[in-house]
Amino acid sequence: MKKIIFTENAPAPIGPYNQAVLVGNTLYTSGQIALDPKTMALVLDDIETETQQVMENMKAVLAAADMTFENVVKTTIFIMNMGDFARINAVYGSYFDEASAPARETVQVACLPKNVNVEISMIAVK
Repeated sequence: MKKIIFTENAPAPIGPYNQAVLVGNTLYTSGQIALDPKTMALVLDDIETETQQVMENMKAVLAAADMTFENVVKTTIFIMNMGDFARINAVYGSYFDEASAPARETVQVACLPKNVNVEISMIAVK
């Protein structure tokens, strides 16, 4: 049975999807972009700030499911410019212990919602 996860501490869905779905002990998150959950304004000052907002949004979604980044087993990172990879990776990596970091793929794409530079989704297990 699935349980819908929602928190006001992450951006509200802007379409027919949920922030996350918990099935058994496994959490599947929707992709997060750098929307400020309080104002729903994009945070695009620079790629580091944008990535940090994405990770903070994801942190809030995980918390709503009583999880942390320690529970994350898989991430997918979509980026507009592979030239930003090192800067995105530095911020992303600060949220994980390298020894127990999740599996991951990073893919450059042609376009992302609202023309942002980075979107991240995760799978976590209790």
